Amino acid sequence: MNTTVSMLAEIPEVLHESLKSYLETHPDWDQDRVFAAALSLFLLQNGTGNTPEASRSYRRAAQVYLETLFRNSV
Repeated sequence: MNTTVSMLAEIPEVLHESLKSYLETHPDWDQDRVFAAALSLFLLQNGTGNTPEASRSYRRAAQVYLETLFRNSV
């Protein structure tokens, strides 16, 4: 099941400029793809697998991360 969560977040201006520059030079990527990759990587790096549910969440985050990285543009 795919659930969409809408986010509104303020980011530092320097990060915004960096993201804008990245997107201008990488046309296969968009803002949503960058955020999905960044958030899933953060969860992978900071998650624990101490319970069965945590392990499932970790695997799902890993799947999202890899799918996001290797997705081709449409």
